[in-house]
Amino acid sequence: MKTYRPYVPTQAYLLPPSPADWLPEGHLAYFVLELVADLDLSAIERVLQAKDPRGERPYSPRMMTALLLYAYAVGVFSSRKMERATFEDVAFRVLAGGEHPHFTTVNEFRARHREALAGLFGQLLRECQSAGLVKLGHVAIDGTKMKANASKHKAMSYDRMNKDEARIAAEVEALLARAEAVDAAEDELYGVGQAPLDLPAELQRREDRVRKIREVREALKKGTAAARAAELRRQADELRVKAGDPSRSPPKRSEAATLAKKRDQLALALDGEDRDPPSDDADDDLPRNSPPSTPDGTPAPRAQRNFTDPDSRIMLRDGTYLQAYNAQIAVDEEHQIIVAAAVSNQSTDVEYFEPMLNRIVDNCDAVPERTTADSGYFSAANVHAAEHMGAEPFIAVGKHRNDGGPVAQSALPHHQTSERLAMRARLDTAAGRRAFARRKQTVEPVFGQMRACRNFRQFSFRGLFKNRCEWLFVCLTHNLLKLFRAPARCRPAALAAG
Repeated sequence: MKTYRPYVPTQAYLLPPSPADWLPEGHLAYFVLELVADLDLSAIERVLQAKDPRGERPYSPRMMTALLLYAYAVGVFSSRKMERATFEDVAFRVLAGGEHPHFTTVNEFRARHREALAGLFGQLLRECQSAGLVKLGHVAIDGTKMKANASKHKAMSYDRMNKDEARIAAEVEALLARAEAVDAAEDELYGVGQAPLDLPAELQRREDRVRKIREVREALKKGTAAARAAELRRQADELRVKAGDPSRSPPKRSEAATLAKKRDQLALALDGEDRDPPSDDADDDLPRNSPPSTPDGTPAPRAQRNFTDPDSRIMLRDGTYLQAYNAQIAVDEEHQIIVAAAVSNQSTDVEYFEPMLNRIVDNCDAVPERTTADSGYFSAANVHAAEHMGAEPFIAVGKHRNDGGPVAQSALPHHQTSERLAMRARLDTAAGRRAFARRKQTVEPVFGQMRACRNFRQFSFRGLFKNRCEWLFVCLTHNLLKLFRAPARCRPAALAAG
């Protein structure tokens, strides 16, 4: 009779087991531990050391960082799932060192140190560079509309806010009248002060709704006024340049100076005494979407604002409208390493091209030889910016064939600029076709890996600054996986030794 290997699941260990024996050699969890030991976490340490030393000792910042890095790398974004995994998943148990931080602790650590965690993007990128994974021969730029943590059904236009406020106010008046009638009837029946009618829940709900609509409407009015004031100041600056131009006639200079003064006065009137200090919620060089407004700064009827996440905007992706942000990446062709990332709420891509190029240079201390982008990024200014930096641009000017071939005549506008024609000629060369043909297989798979493999399909937080930090963290974990899967000979010495 065939016998089996001993099986006693309740058997206790005679000697303490080593966590190094729980996972196979070369597991991602071990790589994360080695990587975190090499990272500079001084920004997190400073915050923790500044706290009162009394009370319960905090968890090690390296353990918490390793836990978050591994979780995002394998597609676990919920703090509750992370806590549960420290009990049920061997890799999480190894990373946590037998600790089980509560999900509120994980979430608080992620929220308190989100900027420092996002700053690890640069450190991971330098590790990839030292491993020889970044060549900067060809960098492709693209963006995706990433769903916000808000519903598009929670957005309301300025016109509808006014109409709904009037409608709900009328309903509130009707409910109050009905409540007064019931009170009067009960006073007559039971006596004054006996069994009074409490405020109906329906009335309370409507009053809360009116208050919320008024708050959002005022915020929308304030935002459009600030945007209009900024535009007036920009015009005033341009006029002052004209006023100081000695090549212009004295009357023209005087007229420009007068117009500049008027625009400054209009901008000051729009700001009033409630002008907010400059916000550091997002990078200043990135485009920001401002709701449409009238010349006096009042929101246009179609201007919208979301009740849940006011920074998000309704955007079109694959024929479907959703409440979203525009998440941008620049990917190096050699090993699909993300060399720059950014997020903002401007739907169109054209204004992101130059800021993304600047980020590539800042992050890598070098300029890519070639850069490619789809037709959404084309403008004469973007072409000139790339050429001025020394990165040869290949930007589509219309619908290209999948192989990067010539542009169809019908896809081009009737009034073609010289820059558009020059770019079309560049794309029609053998070198242009080869360069542009590599765009899709460089940047598109990265979005696919994030969405399909790691299931990152929407942001976890609300607000532009928070989502910018999360996007950088998602991108750095993409680079972490690329570094992990690179041949051992390509890894930095500190990691290859481990």
